[in-house]
Amino acid sequence: MIRWLEPHDATNVGSVLGLARLFQGNGDYLVDSDDGEPRGHAYVAWSDPPELQDLEVRIEHRRCGVATALIAAAETACRRRGASLLRVTVSVHNDTASALYRSLGYVDAGVEPYRVTGTIELRTGPLEVDDVLVTLEKALDTQ
Repeated sequence: MIRWLEPHDATNVGSVLGLARLFQGNGDYLVDSDDGEPRGHAYVAWSDPPELQDLEVRIEHRRCGVATALIAAAETACRRRGASLLRVTVSVHNDTASALYRSLGYVDAGVEPYRVTGTIELRTGPLEVDDVLVTLEKALDTQ
């Protein structure tokens, strides 16, 4: 079952998934769970256009459709808010994620790949990064 993360669920979900953007303040988490056991989450940043971030699925639940279901739920939430586009950035080295998004209709957004270096402060602590990201997007049917 996929639902929005409620404040009282943060401890339970955060004990098995990162929730790195929990206090970012510009979006909401979708959580997939089975009998109360969190299997994965995705953060939807309510920017213009909205952006899917921090998609994470627990290892034991990968390749079971959890990520696909979370992405579909994010797309539905964006449509309900009137968005006609959803974007996601992916590491140029993350072939698995790129393949998943492309299989779901995401295409190159026409944004130049960009390099991210340095320390990013997340709720879960500082993260050292040195990566090149590409931006993919999907036009959302708003009918």
